[in-house]
Amino acid sequence: MKIDNSIAAIVTGGASGLGRASAQALADAGAKVAIFDINAEAGEAFARDIGGVFCAVNIMDEASVQAGFDKARAAHGQERVVVHCAVVAGGGKTIGWDKENKRFKRADTEGFEKSMLGIAVATYRIASIAALGMANSDPVNEDGERGCLIFTSSAASQDGQIGQVAYGSGKGAVNSMVLPMARDLMDVGIRVNAILPGTFATPPMLRVKDYNAAVFAGLEAAVPFPRRLGKPEEFGSLVMEIARNTYFNGQLIRLDGGIRMPPK
Repeated sequence: MKIDNSIAAIVTGGASGLGRASAQALADAGAKVAIFDINAEAGEAFARDIGGVFCAVNIMDEASVQAGFDKARAAHGQERVVVHCAVVAGGGKTIGWDKENKRFKRADTEGFEKSMLGIAVATYRIASIAALGMANSDPVNEDGERGCLIFTSSAASQDGQIGQVAYGSGKGAVNSMVLPMARDLMDVGIRVNAILPGTFATPPMLRVKDYNAAVFAGLEAAVPFPRRLGKPEEFGSLVMEIARNTYFNGQLIRLDGGIRMPPK
């Protein structure tokens, strides 16, 4: 797909981190970008910077998501690229030690369910609403391509660490969604892929550097090469290659410097 000013894109979680880098890369190529985020102050400021539109969206709420798509489409027309970076997730070991009560406790089912809703269900929600709009629009090139969906999974989906049972399960479900959804959508020319980032220098990780430099240094040392955290713009670069290269379909692509996560 040629990315230029004829292409509308939506980036969820676009106010910061990997989503922001993706939105910037798309805007730099000329695309009309809509930012979906719950952080209105940051989202509106960034949307202005890139000449896009901000949509206040809670990915856990169907009506909020649909309203976001409606606003984005009213401003830019039918989106052809969707990059889904937003996530709602929790952590905790399946069974962990309760220091206060001096006994083991379990991570409750409700927390696990929230993570599944905020990762797997939210991904399906965003993807299926986007795909319906794309399917009912004309193709954009001679291949009959109507759109491209790019999910953000995680290296934790394949080698999750202690305390990541909910997060790893949710991202694993996203991985398992990619190929069957790509097959569901092949007849209408919509591609589906996922990026599995390793440890990236996003705002939460940079806060680790501020309060525990030794831990941050250990995170960098765990990456085989290069010995550093990923740069968000490197994620954005891969987003652009996937969007542009029509032969990318049904793929899970690790972007992690070769890291394989240890247990903890």
